[in-house]
Amino acid sequence: MSTPATAPHKTAVLAIILVSYVMIVLDTSIVLTGLPRIHQGLGFTDAGLAWVQSAYTLTFGGFLLLGARAGDILGRRLMLIVGLGLFTLASLAIGAAQSAAWMISARAIQGLGAAILAPSTLALLQTTFAEGPERTRAVSYYSAVAGVAASVGLVLGGVLADWISWRVGFFINLPIGIAMIIAARKYIVETERRAGELDVVGALTSTVGVTALVYGFIRSADTGWTNTGTIASLAGAALLLGVFVANEWKAKQPIMPLRLFVSRERAGAYAARILFLGAMIGFFFFTTQYLQGVLDYRAALTGMAFLPMTMVNFAVAMVVPQLTRRFGNGRLLAGGLALCLLGMAWLSRASFDTAYLTGVALPMVLIGAGQGLTLSPLTTSGIAGVAPGDAGAASGVVNVAHQLGNSLGLAVLVAVAAVGAGALDGRELLAYRFGTALTAGSAMLALALLFVCALIVRPRKAVQAVATGANA
Repeated sequence: MSTPATAPHKTAVLAIILVSYVMIVLDTSIVLTGLPRIHQGLGFTDAGLAWVQSAYTLTFGGFLLLGARAGDILGRRLMLIVGLGLFTLASLAIGAAQSAAWMISARAIQGLGAAILAPSTLALLQTTFAEGPERTRAVSYYSAVAGVAASVGLVLGGVLADWISWRVGFFINLPIGIAMIIAARKYIVETERRAGELDVVGALTSTVGVTALVYGFIRSADTGWTNTGTIASLAGAALLLGVFVANEWKAKQPIMPLRLFVSRERAGAYAARILFLGAMIGFFFFTTQYLQGVLDYRAALTGMAFLPMTMVNFAVAMVVPQLTRRFGNGRLLAGGLALCLLGMAWLSRASFDTAYLTGVALPMVLIGAGQGLTLSPLTTSGIAGVAPGDAGAASGVVNVAHQLGNSLGLAVLVAVAAVGAGALDGRELLAYRFGTALTAGSAMLALALLFVCALIVRPRKAVQAVATGANA
């Protein structure tokens, strides 16, 4: 049985959680600014390049629910250590990759390690810090490092790709991973193990179903929507995901308890997270290629071009706890999404002769501020009111929504960006794909904002009105 951590140990546990999560997020973004070098060096096709990211996010998202439930049953410290070990070894394999198939396979294994590691970090945060100001502060740090690590990864990835090699970004996980394993064994107390079974059917049907869905969208970019393989992939995805939902309804111990979706706030947070992350991964993926392929920036300069977003993101994320107390979680979330939407729509207008300061940097400032305001409230709403026994499952669903947004969102935007391209090639094709993808990303953000207003902001206002009337 777990025991409450003392104050010094809480600091150490939080540090372990944050550094472990930084590793996961960093490896999602550090690869982006190195994509042109990876494209050339390992022989990827244009559409196939998306699999460098999707192979990681698919296994990450697909096995997250199983990883979360395994933490509930086997112990979260054990799963944290196992996840760190697998993630670190896969990072070494990625750094040593000699072909496209090698890279994709190693990224998939790394995603599996992240699927074991991520839910353990969030579940340990929930069980270590009491609900209220203490947890709000911890969650704000958790969300802040996610946003900052994503942006820093772009800068670091570009610098390493330009000055040394994109491979170094993965090799540095070895000393960090080993240090975190040692620290976890020393400072984290194992959580109480619960009797139960692992929902393997649910994990397999959800993972293969989402993989088929993403494959269908990416394939459509090369072969079109009427291609037999595309249609078969999408039909298979619909069938498998239907089986997954039916299994979760009947399973004694499902990896995704459907009762988590009874709360309108949590359901709204999950839907908004998928849409928000889909738009953001598209922003990173296509803006990186725009800066290098259209504006002719070097990889290192491309990474540095994201600094306006990075700095603003960090500064805003640090004041989220104070802003939450003043404006409330729902209104803060809506405001953050509105800023992201404005910045994304502005940036989508950039073209060949766009000035960096007015056409790229200023929209990035808005996107960075919006991301800093959005991630923490989304996480808070995603785990609001969850029973202790469902802490692992709830954290798993939050992370699944995160990775599903990354993988499926990128697949959708890749497919949309290919529509109407015609005979364009070279810089013209990259500029067209960039503008089209970011316009579609803006639509995703608008839909996310609609979900938040309808399912989180309005219900909270109604509850507050009832409470005010009762106290009158």
